[in-house]
Amino acid sequence: MMKFAVVSFPGSNCDEDLYYAITDDLHETAKIVPHTATDLSEFDVVLIPGGFSYGDYLRSGAIAKFAPVMTAVKAFAQQGKPVLGICNGFQILTEAGLLPGTLQHNRQMQFICEPEPLRVENNQTTFTSAFQDQQQITLPIAHGEGNYYCDEATLTQLRHNHQIVFTYQNNPNGSVSDIAGITNEVGNVLGMMPHPERAVETIQGGTDGLLVFKSLLKAHLRTV
Repeated sequence: MMKFAVVSFPGSNCDEDLYYAITDDLHETAKIVPHTATDLSEFDVVLIPGGFSYGDYLRSGAIAKFAPVMTAVKAFAQQGKPVLGICNGFQILTEAGLLPGTLQHNRQMQFICEPEPLRVENNQTTFTSAFQDQQQITLPIAHGEGNYYCDEATLTQLRHNHQIVFTYQNNPNGSVSDIAGITNEVGNVLGMMPHPERAVETIQGGTDGLLVFKSLLKAHLRTV
């Protein structure tokens, strides 16, 4: 059995969704971990959920990066263990320096909440091996600051290292190079704006998101 940590900050609102996806759909073990936690060594994977951590004051994720748990998240990632940040979790990972670039206000300066067609650009990662290469999938998005930006040098590096994992087919928010999700250079940290935990059952409109979590399980089974 894998053990997933779902980190919950003040203002997180997708932590229960992630917990449910892991326990009821993936049938693995999960625990909601408070922002005050300082040790994540008992877990196999760390998940940072969506929401509005600390009310999105200053910038999305700007205060959350100072929470005690983030020291443990950084140590966890430095050990090569998988960390997945979704929506606000992606924003937190960029603010904390675990991923390059930043998330800005959507191009149209409005909150967007809709199913979004995506393309899997790299299916050779810990988070995407259950997908086909260039597979077209649909995941819901729900964000006001999902416009991914990085400078040209960083974008060149992302492309060279195959760190761009998901791209939008219709680019709803203005993200550079249609980016919807990236990994760090090593490949054990993924940030993505779309919500895979909201696409794990047919009743939700599709199950494409479940393959993200099945990929994590597949990677874990290779190591035990």
